[in-house]
Amino acid sequence: MKKGKFAVQMMMVKGKVAEHGVYETMRQIHELGYRAIEVSQIPMTAENVAEFKRAAEDFDIKIAALSAAIDPKPGSNADNLTEHFQKIVDDCKALDCNYLRMGMIPLDILGDKDKILNFVEKVELMSERLAEYGIQFYFHNHAVEFQKYDGELLLDIIKNNSSKLGFEIDVHWVARAGVNPVELLKKYTGRIGLLHLKDYRIGVVDLNGVSDRATYVQRVHNNVEFAELGEGTLNIKEIIEAGLAYGSEYFIVEQDDTYGRDPYESLKISANHLRELGYADWF
Repeated sequence: MKKGKFAVQMMMVKGKVAEHGVYETMRQIHELGYRAIEVSQIPMTAENVAEFKRAAEDFDIKIAALSAAIDPKPGSNADNLTEHFQKIVDDCKALDCNYLRMGMIPLDILGDKDKILNFVEKVELMSERLAEYGIQFYFHNHAVEFQKYDGELLLDIIKNNSSKLGFEIDVHWVARAGVNPVELLKKYTGRIGLLHLKDYRIGVVDLNGVSDRATYVQRVHNNVEFAELGEGTLNIKEIIEAGLAYGSEYFIVEQDDTYGRDPYESLKISANHLRELGYADWF
């Protein structure tokens, strides 16, 4: 029977890494039952790469994907493919990782279709270049990719003007944009080896002390929250089955904000829900 593999998005535990280091954080992930990770927002220093490798071997954890932007980001010294291509390839090889993903579209190109098409051409060329090393390049969406340009969704513009580039569909952001995640996954069949599992809930509206209408409206209309799997409104089982049917290999648990809850506890809640849904053998 065909199966996927659950993974942890390391962005969730970047504070733990900063406090305790890569190796100990990976130990805790292992104890929660996860056997794969996606690395994001963790500095890929020589020391951290070595610790990821050591922990992966000691705890039988697969490095499913690494992250890198195309171009340098202002104020950031993170690796990018324009300046650090060979270093990033070497990291992928050292960690036996065949997926590399970019976390977000450059915001300065939004609103300009010509700039967007130039961006798509650039990422497609980078996808072809990485493919020569056996590395698949993937694009991660947010809600902004559901803007329309001449009647066409930005995300579809990226897909329809590329062929090598893959898509890491984040189902929370799809739902936040008002789109059915299952229908979108079907449309992207064969190009979604990575899938972000992230639930979606409406938070409690706190109107204590609010006396002006502007604040009242802001709190009532802007109370969408990230949620542990099973704690929100998305049909996680339906999404998983669609992802599996349409080509996803890794199903990556991610929660951008845990609202004060320890991220390990949030990861445990999500893992328990996935087991309750019948996917215990995907860990």
